[in-house]
Order: sequence, then structure tokens, then C-alpha cells
Amino acid sequence: MKYQSLFAVICVLLLSSCRSRQAVDIILHNGKIYTADSAFSMAEAFAVKDGKLVAVGKNKDLLSRFSAYNVIDAHGKAVYPGFIDAHAHFVGYGRGLFEVNLYDCKDWAEAVERIKAFEKEHPSEGWIRGRGWDQNKWPGKAYPDNTALNELFPGKPVLLKRVDGHAAVANAKALELAGITAATKIEGGAIEIKDGKLTGTLIDNAVELVTRIIPPASKADYEKWLLAAQKNCFAQGLTTITDCGLMYNEVDIIDSLQMEGKLLMRLYVMLSDDTANFNRYLAKGPYKTDRLFVKGFKAYADGALGSRGACLLAPYDDKPCWTGFLLSKPAHFDSLAQMLANTDFQLCTHAIGDSGNRVVLKIYNKYLKTKNDKRWRIEHAQVVNQNDFSLFGKTSIVPSVQPTHATSDMYWAKDRIGEERLKGGYAYRQLLEQNGWLPLGTDFPVEDISPIKTFYAAVFRKDAKGYPPDGFQKENALTREQALRGMTIWAAKADFLENEVGSIEVGKKADFIIMDRDLMQVGDGEILGAKVVGTWVGGKNVVNGSVKNNNKRQ
Repeated sequence: MKYQSLFAVICVLLLSSCRSRQAVDIILHNGKIYTADSAFSMAEAFAVKDGKLVAVGKNKDLLSRFSAYNVIDAHGKAVYPGFIDAHAHFVGYGRGLFEVNLYDCKDWAEAVERIKAFEKEHPSEGWIRGRGWDQNKWPGKAYPDNTALNELFPGKPVLLKRVDGHAAVANAKALELAGITAATKIEGGAIEIKDGKLTGTLIDNAVELVTRIIPPASKADYEKWLLAAQKNCFAQGLTTITDCGLMYNEVDIIDSLQMEGKLLMRLYVMLSDDTANFNRYLAKGPYKTDRLFVKGFKAYADGALGSRGACLLAPYDDKPCWTGFLLSKPAHFDSLAQMLANTDFQLCTHAIGDSGNRVVLKIYNKYLKTKNDKRWRIEHAQVVNQNDFSLFGKTSIVPSVQPTHATSDMYWAKDRIGEERLKGGYAYRQLLEQNGWLPLGTDFPVEDISPIKTFYAAVFRKDAKGYPPDGFQKENALTREQALRGMTIWAAKADFLENEVGSIEVGKKADFIIMDRDLMQVGDGEILGAKVVGTWVGGKNVVNGSVKNNNKRQ
């Protein structure tokens, strides 16, 4: 009888304890949590209710205050806010997963073999499309021509984009359908001709002459692409992506897939610089849902350094008398800035060469005038003249950079622009000093989608092979804290989302990841081997590797 009474007392006490604790959906404890808040503080535990963080703090405190059926013991592992890619092409990446993969081909002959294999596996495809070739990695570094493509596919159009998307090679059938001849002229682009004949190589705006005649994709196509892209991104710990340059109809498809609960990835969208997009969005303003924010417009000042389309103040070192070109006249960018200056939309302009950057910086400064919170961005800011860095800070212009561009381009960039100009290239610390914050991205599929490679390149200035041993231009390396902020809270800020995501703080969405090692502590040799153990978006587990959840309420 005495023991029965004691048992009853214990039950009452336990029941009372449970009732006194607040019920939540998730408790994560025993973690090494990098909150990425303003103080860059650490925590051990947090609680999630209805997809949001309701408490962040110590293990003992949270376990005594809350109860949940889903209790995650992080076992001392590193926990970070969900990674955010500040500049990428989510739709384009997804589409590319179903096209010919030409990345890392050692020469054009290997590219042709991959195309033949793809066509054999996908004989019903109307067009053969692919991406990823890079002549800078080939012997002789010459552009390819379409001779082999014409022989292999005389009746089927072929379009194969360079790794950066700013050049392509098209076969004769594709050129014929696009109406391109040796006499065709294009502003802001180039059509390569040799011995009076088309080689098939198209640069910048010339590529659009072909892409615009490709039949539009169906919603089913987009769904296939986007869900495949989402799966890969979640596996990398990415929970928010900035998609740079979409058409309104693509945004509509994204919105519908999110509303249907199929697409869980958060997306910040920049609309392409296109009249149809302006007509659709300018009058009604930005569009926002729980997972989608359409607030930016994306313009292109120039092309890419790799295809010599970047607009330079002086000629290329490896191509005398050639300075690249702007893709539109300066008056176009001026009118765009004037149109958006008094709206809530963000202006984001691709600029890589020092001349392209200068043109955009001066136009931005003309309309912004002083420091502000409009967060107009320059995407890439890759080669900046030393006299122009101050123009970023003067009017709070945001340089949006991609650290793996530096470690990809370092093999040939010096030959292309020379040592002196290279000092203002990939100058991330110098850019960071302008506003005190710097968003980081990958530009995938131009680069790998891995945020770990972004972190590694930003901090150690090395590529995935660990080259160079001492780092490339280490004077512009970021600290680990700066790199993590750039991939989380600063990337969120660049998208006007810093009050919702980007850090582990009360009131924010429960987007977080657990990793198998601590990026902030391990040696540089261990960084690239880091794996995501689990990814959560709004408290929903979207990647569950080895995470063990306790299914009893605690």
C-alpha cells in the first residue's frame, strides 16, 4: 500500500510537470548552435512551434520549460541556420539536370562524345541542349566550332551553352531556324565567323537569337526540373535560393507548385529585364507569400570574363584591341534606374568588367544620391577599378559575390586582365569594408551548388583540389564568421528577408541544418568533407540522414 501511494505521488508530480511545460512541435538540444545573430552568439537548444522558433538558449532551461514528441538530440554536432544562396539560377539548374552535362570536359572531342551518348538515350527530344563546356580548360583554349554537330545532327537543332551561359555553340540546323547568317548583326553580342562561314559560336546577346525560338516548356517539365533541383539543394543544406532572372510565367509556375505543397524551397526572385515583366509587376508592386518573394529586377551590364564579354576600361591582355562590350547602351540602364528609383523594387545588375561596374555604379549613385536602404545590388562585382570601390559604400550599393568564381578563374584570369587589374578582381574583403556586410552565393549551375565550397573558397581561397597551397590573393580572404554570415544572415538581408530567416532567433522561421563537423573549428583539410546530417525548413525535416528523433513526448 505504501508503494502504491508513492507511485501515485510520482505520477501526479510527473503529470503536473508535463502540464506546466509548454507543448511545442520540436525541441533540439545538446547542439553547438551558431545562431548567426547580431552578436554571433552560441546556444545549446531551441524550441519550434508552428514552424517558428519560440525559444533559444540552454539545454536545462528549454527542457524544463517545454515538452515535445519530436525531441532531437544533436549529440554535440554543429547546428547552423539554413544556408542561403544569394545568387543562383534554381530553375536553370533544374533544367540542366535533364540536359547534356558538359562540365569538366577535357576537350571538345569529349564534349561531342557526351552529346552522342545523350542523344542515344533521349532520341525523342526535339532539341539537344547542354551546358558546361569551358574552352579555357582545353589545349589551345580555342572556341569550338559546329562541324561535328552538323555531321552528326543535320536535322536536329543543337544548342550547347558555355559554363557561364554567356556563350554557346549551335549547329547549322539551330542557326537556320533562328535565321542567323554570316550577315546577321547583333548589339551587345558577337557571332563568330571564320573564312566567311559561321562557326556556330555565339557570344552574349547572340545566344538569345537561338534560345528565343526554342519551344516553351510545360508545367510538367518545370515541376520535374524544380523538384529535382530542390532535392539536391536540400541535401546541401540550402533552404533559401535567390533565383536571378526569371520571366513572370515561370514565377507563376513556382507559386502554384509551392501552393500545392510540392515545392518547399524558399525562393527570392529577380525578374528579368523584360517589358512583359515590367507590365505584369510594376503597377501592383512586389509579391510575397510564405515561401516566395518577388521584389527584384535583374539587368545585365556586360558578359563574362571567361568568354571575353566582360566590358573593360582597357583591352584584354590576351586579346589586344578588344575591350568586350556592354549588352545595352548606358541610356538603357539609366532609364531602368530612373524607373525603379521610386518603387519598392530592388535593382540588381550583372557587372563583371571594370568598365561595366563603373557604368552601373555611376548610374546607381546618380539616383540613390546618398546612403539608403534600397539595397540595389551589383551581381558579381568581379573586376572593380580601385578608384570605384568607394562608390559602393557612398550609396549603400550591395556587392553580391560568388567566392568559387575566384578559385575557378584564378588559373587564367591573370593572363586575361593582367596582374594590376587582378588586384581589384575577386576583392571580397575590400568589398566587405564598403557596407560592413557581404552576401555570398555560387551562381549555380555556373559553379557547383555546394555552400561548403563557397565557405572554403571564401576563407581559404582554394579550389576543391586544395590549390593553391597558400591560397589565391589571401589578402581578400574572409574570416570564418564573415563567410558564415555571408551564407546566412547577410544573404537574407540582401533579399530583404533578415527578419524571417538567416539566423536562429525567436520569431524566425525554423530553417536549420545539422552537420557532421564544425566548419568554424576544423582544419581546412576537413572542410570539403563536411556532410549535412539533416535539413529542416519551417520545422519540417526535408533531409534526414542519421538524425534520431525521440517519438515520446519529453
